[in-house]
Amino acid sequence: MAGHSKWKNIQRRKNAQDAKRGKIFMSHAKNIYLAAKDGGGDPDTNASLRTMIDKAKADNMPNDNIERAVKKATGQLDGASYEEITYEGYGPGGTAVIVHALTNNKNRTAAEVRHAFKKNGGNLGENGCVSFMFDRKGYIVIEDEDNKIDEEELTLQAIEAGADDLEAHDGAFEIYTEPDAFKEVSESLKEAGYEFIQAEITLIPQTYANLDGESLEKMQSLLGALEDDEDVQDIHHNMENEDA
Repeated sequence: MAGHSKWKNIQRRKNAQDAKRGKIFMSHAKNIYLAAKDGGGDPDTNASLRTMIDKAKADNMPNDNIERAVKKATGQLDGASYEEITYEGYGPGGTAVIVHALTNNKNRTAAEVRHAFKKNGGNLGENGCVSFMFDRKGYIVIEDEDNKIDEEELTLQAIEAGADDLEAHDGAFEIYTEPDAFKEVSESLKEAGYEFIQAEITLIPQTYANLDGESLEKMQSLLGALEDDEDVQDIHHNMENEDA
Protein backbone atom coordinates (compact mmCIF):
# COMPACT_ATOMS: atom_id res chain seq x y z
CA MET A 1 0.00 0.00 0.00
CA ALA A 2 2.80 2.41 0.84
CA GLY A 3 3.95 4.51 -2.09
CA HIS A 4 0.71 4.22 -4.06
CA SER A 5 -1.78 7.06 -3.83
CA LYS A 6 -5.43 6.15 -4.17
CA TRP A 7 -6.02 9.92 -4.00
CA LYS A 8 -4.32 10.42 -7.39
CA ASN A 9 -6.84 8.06 -8.95
CA ILE A 10 -9.74 9.82 -7.23
CA GLN A 11 -8.52 13.19 -8.50
CA ARG A 12 -8.30 11.88 -12.05
CA ARG A 13 -11.82 10.48 -11.91
CA LYS A 14 -13.13 13.65 -10.30
CA ASN A 15 -11.67 15.82 -13.05
CA ALA A 16 -13.29 13.62 -15.68
CA GLN A 17 -16.64 13.69 -13.90
CA ASP A 18 -16.58 17.44 -13.32
CA ALA A 19 -16.35 17.96 -17.08
CA LYS A 20 -19.77 16.34 -17.47
CA ARG A 21 -21.79 19.03 -15.73
CA GLY A 22 -25.13 17.81 -17.06
CA LYS A 23 -24.81 14.56 -15.11
CA ILE A 24 -23.27 15.86 -11.91
CA PHE A 25 -26.45 16.29 -9.85
CA MET A 26 -27.66 12.79 -10.67
CA SER A 27 -24.30 11.38 -9.66
CA HIS A 28 -24.42 13.25 -6.35
CA ALA A 29 -28.00 12.15 -5.72
CA LYS A 30 -27.06 8.49 -6.18
CA ASN A 31 -23.98 8.82 -3.95
CA ILE A 32 -26.06 10.47 -1.22
CA TYR A 33 -28.75 7.80 -1.61
CA LEU A 34 -26.19 5.01 -1.28
CA ALA A 35 -24.44 6.57 1.75
CA ALA A 36 -27.75 7.18 3.53
CA LYS A 37 -28.98 3.67 2.76
CA ASP A 38 -25.77 2.13 4.11
CA GLY A 39 -25.26 4.24 7.22
CA GLY A 40 -28.49 6.09 7.98
CA GLY A 41 -29.80 9.52 7.10
CA ASP A 42 -28.11 11.58 9.82
CA PRO A 43 -24.91 13.20 8.50
CA ASP A 44 -23.76 13.90 12.07
CA THR A 45 -23.35 10.16 12.68
CA ASN A 46 -22.68 9.03 9.11
CA ALA A 47 -19.30 10.32 7.93
CA SER A 48 -19.76 9.01 4.40
CA LEU A 49 -23.09 10.80 4.04
CA ARG A 50 -21.61 14.02 5.41
CA THR A 51 -18.82 13.84 2.83
CA MET A 52 -21.25 13.19 -0.03
CA ILE A 53 -23.48 16.09 1.04
CA ASP A 54 -20.48 18.43 1.28
CA LYS A 55 -19.39 17.44 -2.24
CA ALA A 56 -22.90 18.03 -3.59
CA LYS A 57 -23.08 21.45 -1.98
CA ALA A 58 -19.66 22.35 -3.39
CA ASP A 59 -21.19 21.76 -6.85
CA ASN A 60 -24.18 23.96 -5.89
CA MET A 61 -26.67 21.10 -5.71
CA PRO A 62 -29.92 22.48 -4.21
CA ASN A 63 -30.77 21.45 -0.64
CA ASP A 64 -34.14 20.13 -1.80
CA ASN A 65 -32.39 17.65 -4.09
CA ILE A 66 -30.10 16.53 -1.28
CA GLU A 67 -32.96 16.07 1.18
CA ARG A 68 -34.99 14.17 -1.40
CA ALA A 69 -32.15 11.69 -2.00
CA VAL A 70 -31.77 11.08 1.74
CA LYS A 71 -35.52 10.61 2.24
CA LYS A 72 -35.73 8.14 -0.65
CA ALA A 73 -32.92 6.10 0.84
CA THR A 74 -34.47 6.04 4.31
CA GLY A 75 -37.98 5.22 3.09
CA GLN A 76 -39.51 8.60 3.91
CA LEU A 77 -40.28 9.40 0.28
CA ASP A 78 -41.49 7.34 -2.65
CA GLY A 79 -39.44 7.36 -5.81
CA ALA A 80 -37.14 5.28 -7.94
CA SER A 81 -35.85 2.22 -6.12
CA TYR A 82 -32.16 1.66 -6.73
CA GLU A 83 -30.33 -1.62 -6.38
CA GLU A 84 -26.64 -2.10 -5.70
CA ILE A 85 -24.83 -4.46 -8.08
CA THR A 86 -21.18 -5.50 -8.12
CA TYR A 87 -19.40 -6.77 -11.24
CA GLU A 88 -15.99 -8.43 -11.26
CA GLY A 89 -13.76 -9.07 -14.22
CA TYR A 90 -10.41 -8.75 -15.90
CA GLY A 91 -9.15 -5.77 -17.85
CA PRO A 92 -6.32 -5.65 -20.39
CA GLY A 93 -3.09 -7.21 -19.23
CA GLY A 94 -4.91 -9.33 -16.67
CA THR A 95 -5.74 -6.40 -14.40
CA ALA A 96 -8.37 -7.01 -11.75
CA VAL A 97 -11.46 -4.78 -11.95
CA ILE A 98 -14.43 -4.45 -9.60
CA VAL A 99 -17.35 -2.21 -10.57
CA HIS A 100 -20.01 -1.02 -8.13
CA ALA A 101 -23.23 0.21 -9.72
CA LEU A 102 -26.49 1.67 -8.43
CA THR A 103 -29.34 1.15 -10.86
CA ASN A 104 -33.08 0.93 -11.33
CA ASN A 105 -32.62 -1.34 -14.37
CA LYS A 106 -30.28 -4.31 -13.85
CA ASN A 107 -30.51 -5.57 -17.41
CA ARG A 108 -29.51 -2.21 -18.89
CA THR A 109 -26.57 -1.76 -16.53
CA ALA A 110 -25.28 -5.31 -16.99
CA ALA A 111 -25.36 -4.95 -20.77
CA GLU A 112 -23.51 -1.61 -20.69
CA VAL A 113 -20.82 -2.83 -18.29
CA ARG A 114 -20.32 -6.04 -20.28
CA HIS A 115 -20.02 -4.04 -23.50
CA ALA A 116 -17.40 -1.71 -21.96
CA PHE A 117 -15.26 -4.69 -20.94
CA LYS A 118 -15.60 -6.53 -24.26
CA LYS A 119 -14.90 -3.44 -26.39
CA ASN A 120 -11.69 -2.69 -24.51
CA GLY A 121 -10.05 -6.10 -24.31
CA GLY A 122 -11.45 -7.24 -20.99
CA ASN A 123 -14.07 -9.71 -19.86
CA LEU A 124 -16.51 -10.04 -16.97
CA GLY A 125 -16.12 -12.97 -14.63
CA GLU A 126 -18.06 -14.65 -11.85
CA ASN A 127 -18.56 -12.98 -8.47
CA GLY A 128 -15.44 -13.59 -6.41
CA CYS A 129 -13.08 -14.01 -9.35
CA VAL A 130 -10.95 -10.99 -8.37
CA SER A 131 -12.34 -9.71 -5.06
CA PHE A 132 -9.87 -11.90 -3.13
CA MET A 133 -7.12 -9.66 -4.53
CA PHE A 134 -8.42 -6.64 -2.58
CA ASP A 135 -8.63 -5.78 1.13
CA ARG A 136 -11.65 -3.97 2.55
CA LYS A 137 -10.45 -0.87 4.39
CA GLY A 138 -11.73 2.34 5.88
CA TYR A 139 -10.30 5.25 3.90
CA ILE A 140 -10.19 8.95 4.87
CA VAL A 141 -8.63 11.85 2.95
CA ILE A 142 -7.77 15.15 4.59
CA GLU A 143 -6.67 17.90 2.21
CA ASP A 144 -3.60 19.98 3.05
CA GLU A 145 -2.70 21.98 -0.05
CA ASP A 146 -1.40 24.87 2.09
CA ASN A 147 0.76 22.58 4.26
CA LYS A 148 -0.89 23.84 7.46
CA ILE A 149 -1.45 20.45 9.06
CA ASP A 150 1.19 19.03 11.40
CA GLU A 151 1.80 15.55 10.01
CA GLU A 152 3.22 14.18 13.25
CA GLU A 153 0.27 15.44 15.28
CA LEU A 154 -2.27 14.09 12.79
CA THR A 155 -0.49 10.74 12.70
CA LEU A 156 -0.58 10.43 16.48
CA GLN A 157 -4.25 11.38 16.63
CA ALA A 158 -5.16 8.93 13.87
CA ILE A 159 -3.21 6.03 15.39
CA GLU A 160 -4.59 6.71 18.87
CA ALA A 161 -8.11 6.65 17.39
CA GLY A 162 -7.44 3.23 15.87
CA ALA A 163 -6.09 3.90 12.34
CA ASP A 164 -3.69 1.42 10.75
CA ASP A 165 -1.68 3.73 8.52
CA LEU A 166 -1.28 7.31 7.32
CA GLU A 167 0.37 8.45 4.10
CA ALA A 168 1.06 11.92 2.74
CA HIS A 169 0.51 12.41 -1.02
CA ASP A 170 -0.05 15.46 -3.27
CA GLY A 171 -1.28 17.94 -0.67
CA ALA A 172 -3.45 15.40 1.13
CA PHE A 173 -3.21 12.86 3.91
CA GLU A 174 -4.60 9.38 3.33
CA ILE A 175 -5.65 7.44 6.40
CA TYR A 176 -6.42 3.70 6.37
CA THR A 177 -8.37 1.78 9.01
CA GLU A 178 -9.92 -1.62 9.52
CA PRO A 179 -13.64 -1.46 8.56
CA ASP A 180 -14.72 -1.91 12.19
CA ALA A 181 -12.57 1.04 13.28
CA PHE A 182 -13.65 3.41 10.51
CA LYS A 183 -16.52 5.06 12.40
CA GLU A 184 -14.50 5.64 15.57
CA VAL A 185 -11.50 7.04 13.69
CA SER A 186 -13.59 9.35 11.48
CA GLU A 187 -15.59 10.67 14.43
CA SER A 188 -12.44 11.25 16.49
CA LEU A 189 -10.74 13.21 13.71
CA LYS A 190 -13.92 15.21 13.05
CA GLU A 191 -14.05 16.18 16.72
CA ALA A 192 -10.40 17.25 16.48
CA GLY A 193 -11.39 19.74 13.78
CA TYR A 194 -10.22 17.96 10.62
CA GLU A 195 -12.34 18.19 7.47
CA PHE A 196 -12.61 15.26 5.09
CA ILE A 197 -12.77 15.36 1.32
CA GLN A 198 -13.22 11.59 1.18
CA ALA A 199 -14.46 9.18 3.85
CA GLU A 200 -15.59 5.68 2.98
CA ILE A 201 -15.08 1.97 3.41
CA THR A 202 -13.46 0.86 0.18
CA LEU A 203 -11.31 -1.80 -1.49
CA ILE A 204 -7.51 -1.55 -1.65
CA PRO A 205 -5.50 -3.81 -4.01
CA GLN A 206 -3.03 -6.18 -2.39
CA THR A 207 -0.70 -5.92 -5.41
CA TYR A 208 -0.53 -3.65 -8.47
CA ALA A 209 -0.03 -4.29 -12.19
CA ASN A 210 2.05 -1.88 -14.27
CA LEU A 211 0.79 -1.68 -17.85
CA ASP A 212 2.30 -0.11 -20.95
CA GLY A 213 1.66 0.20 -24.66
CA GLU A 214 -1.62 -1.12 -26.03
CA SER A 215 -2.65 -2.70 -22.71
CA LEU A 216 -2.36 0.66 -20.96
CA GLU A 217 -4.35 2.44 -23.68
CA LYS A 218 -7.11 -0.17 -23.59
CA MET A 219 -7.30 -0.11 -19.79
CA GLN A 220 -7.60 3.68 -19.77
CA SER A 221 -10.32 3.40 -22.41
CA LEU A 222 -12.15 0.81 -20.31
CA LEU A 223 -12.03 3.05 -17.23
CA GLY A 224 -13.27 5.99 -19.29
CA ALA A 225 -16.21 3.98 -20.64
CA LEU A 226 -17.18 2.82 -17.16
CA GLU A 227 -16.86 6.32 -15.73
CA ASP A 228 -19.19 7.62 -18.45
CA ASP A 229 -21.90 5.17 -17.33
CA GLU A 230 -24.33 7.03 -15.06
CA ASP A 231 -25.10 3.85 -13.12
CA VAL A 232 -21.47 3.18 -12.18
CA GLN A 233 -20.67 4.59 -8.75
CA ASP A 234 -17.17 3.31 -8.09
CA ILE A 235 -14.43 1.35 -9.84
CA HIS A 236 -11.66 -0.57 -8.10
CA HIS A 237 -8.68 -1.93 -9.99
CA ASN A 238 -5.05 -2.80 -9.47
CA MET A 239 -3.43 -0.82 -12.29
CA GLU A 240 -0.49 1.06 -10.83
CA ASN A 241 0.11 3.71 -13.51
CA GLU A 242 -3.41 5.13 -13.89
CA ASP A 243 -2.13 8.69 -14.11
CA ALA A 244 0.25 7.88 -17.00
